[in-house]
Amino acid sequence: MAGTSLLDWLRAQDDATLATLLRLRPDLGVPPPSDLTVLATRAGVRASVNRACEDLETPTLAVLEALVVAGAEAEPTGAARIAELFGSSMPKRRLSAALGLLRERALVWGGDEELRLVPAALEVVSRYPGGLGRPAESVSDPAKLRELLADTPADEQRVLEALVAGPPIGRSQEPGARVIQRLISRGLLLRVDPSTVELPRQVGLELRGAAPLRSLVPAEPKLATTRPGAERVDGTAAGAVLELLRHAETLIEAWGHEPPPVLRSGGLGVRDLRRAARDLGLTEPQTGLLVEVLAAAGLIADSEAAGGGEWVPTTQADLWAAGGPEQRWLALARAWLELPRLPGLIGQRDDGDKVLGALSEELRRPLAPRDRRRVLNTLTELPEGEGVVDPEALAAVLTWRAPRRGGRMRDAQVTWTVDEATLLGLVALGALTGPGRALLRSADTGDTAPVLSALRQALPEPVDHVLLQADLTAVAPGPLRADVAEEMALVADVESSGAASVYRITEASLLRALDAGRAPTELHQLFATRSATPVPQGLTYLIDDVARRHGRVRGGTARSFLRADDEVLLTEVLAHPGSDDWELRQIAPTVLISELPLAQLLDGLRAAGFSPAAEAGDGTVVDLRPRGRRISAKPRAAARADLPALDENRLSALVASIRAGERAATMRPTGPAHTDADTNGAGNTLELLRGAARERRSVWIGYVNSLGVASRRIVEPVSVAGGVLEGYDRLQGDLRRFMLHRITSAVVMDPETEAH
Repeated sequence: MAGTSLLDWLRAQDDATLATLLRLRPDLGVPPPSDLTVLATRAGVRASVNRACEDLETPTLAVLEALVVAGAEAEPTGAARIAELFGSSMPKRRLSAALGLLRERALVWGGDEELRLVPAALEVVSRYPGGLGRPAESVSDPAKLRELLADTPADEQRVLEALVAGPPIGRSQEPGARVIQRLISRGLLLRVDPSTVELPRQVGLELRGAAPLRSLVPAEPKLATTRPGAERVDGTAAGAVLELLRHAETLIEAWGHEPPPVLRSGGLGVRDLRRAARDLGLTEPQTGLLVEVLAAAGLIADSEAAGGGEWVPTTQADLWAAGGPEQRWLALARAWLELPRLPGLIGQRDDGDKVLGALSEELRRPLAPRDRRRVLNTLTELPEGEGVVDPEALAAVLTWRAPRRGGRMRDAQVTWTVDEATLLGLVALGALTGPGRALLRSADTGDTAPVLSALRQALPEPVDHVLLQADLTAVAPGPLRADVAEEMALVADVESSGAASVYRITEASLLRALDAGRAPTELHQLFATRSATPVPQGLTYLIDDVARRHGRVRGGTARSFLRADDEVLLTEVLAHPGSDDWELRQIAPTVLISELPLAQLLDGLRAAGFSPAAEAGDGTVVDLRPRGRRISAKPRAAARADLPALDENRLSALVASIRAGERAATMRPTGPAHTDADTNGAGNTLELLRGAARERRSVWIGYVNSLGVASRRIVEPVSVAGGVLEGYDRLQGDLRRFMLHRITSAVVMDPETEAH
């Protein structure tokens, strides 16, 4: 097979080999190639070759580089020659596996005796493959080269040895200019420009001796691990999950009342991010991640108001809040896993020294989900309960496995991913958690039940009681049941959170509960039934004292009114220095009216030290607390980082289409089995298609769509009528309609090809 081209080699391969090629290099099949000539041409395009090398490990890339050193892109070379270049650093088994991987991707073809390399590989590897320079005609004879090196003086030898390890480029300056000139005259150096010289490839190989490329195959770095145990890992993750949900709820509530503005350039302002971080007790990077995840989950969005948008919670946030902790966490974790952005860039500066803000367009990276999964998938290789000690070591392993992936931020992305996954509860103590493993499996299978089950097992059992303390605090000995948490949030303020949350009961928090319509007896009953410890006497007195003062003044709408049984109390209200701002007017000894909205009036009275209550028309207390703004949830466009993977059926159909196109390209355009609509007329094409429909034979057609794009299809005709061919598209796997006037040619496939 000497001199065999890639096209000839592809023609000699079976369908399974072509299917493997299209699966490993999906870009070759978009759009479907019409025949093997098109497939071979695409396989040699630089961009496609570069993409095909992204997932190759260090040893495989080293073999590719060795093939370049051996000149396999110009002349066939043997596997034995490649083995000589590596020596014992590349075992025969590994070399064979690497060549197999390269053949599967059509980067290399031919047998082990005559390996050929796709020429575009020259642009993929280093400019100086293996640290070696370009070949030189002056030293192409190995025997003559050895004689020259044997006669090289010591001063010249030192110059050569300085360049032999690579890179092969050096500067020629005085006082060594005469030595350099002698080496150039003897052909042992090449002149690149007046001040630069290059060591020829043959010289570098000879000076390195046996196995000149052994340095290209370093061993995979060892990954230092720790074993905290699965139970401890999941327990730590459970705490992180509860904290995540609490912070998310707090941020949604805060932005419902005071939504931050959307910057004119898009995104969230630095000051607003800093304020949110301070309120949540998180760092700015952590807050930025939370904001990005909430936006990705559709829980906050740009209001897109005419005068300037704001970041406002959506109606989806209320549905999210109504779910259990498992469902809420799953929504956030999946949003992060699929997030086509890099939150780790928040706070950094771009090339123009501009600070990159949260939710800004500059953070968009379509390949981020792919790179994120690579990091987490590596952690799945460790046993449950075992984690990495240092993310930098993990980055070194990933670099060895795919040196061409990630770009200049590759190592930073590994650290960001581990930190972000830890905040979200997918990783804890450097190890992948049980819910994290289940989530990764769910992303592939679509089954979320195991994820919910895994998190349910990790989370501590919700409790329905608190422990009241004499200092008017209530300690929750675990995550509270949803209804109990809602009750406690109404009557007390969170002082600290964690495995055991602490609530502080104050006069203001009790007034909040009374304002919401709770009666004093209900508050006494609440603490008596929800506390596992006796209710402190001080709390009983405080409830009674606050209730005695609460509601003595009653407000309604006149636009609003105030009423009280105590005339003296209303006199005090009118005499207060702020009464002018309240726009009060007395219409009866026990009734005042105002032009202010009731909520605004009551807020003013509370600020002045009074304790008014709002009442409805029937005299019952109503809750006037603002519920927070909401906007309609917006559909999220699913970003796809890579080309969609083809299943086996579509791969088989694609290979069959290429085979049919190859057959049609070599057939003569005559006879009843072939028509050309341009030369033979539409009538012959119509007759051929009708005959194929009657005989249930597949047809290869040339088709031009409404955009003028030509393609070739394999169709199983069902009917031909009304100017339309209706049939099953073998490649797409569904029933389609083709306009007859757009069919340029048609070929009835023979039974053997049709069977494929």
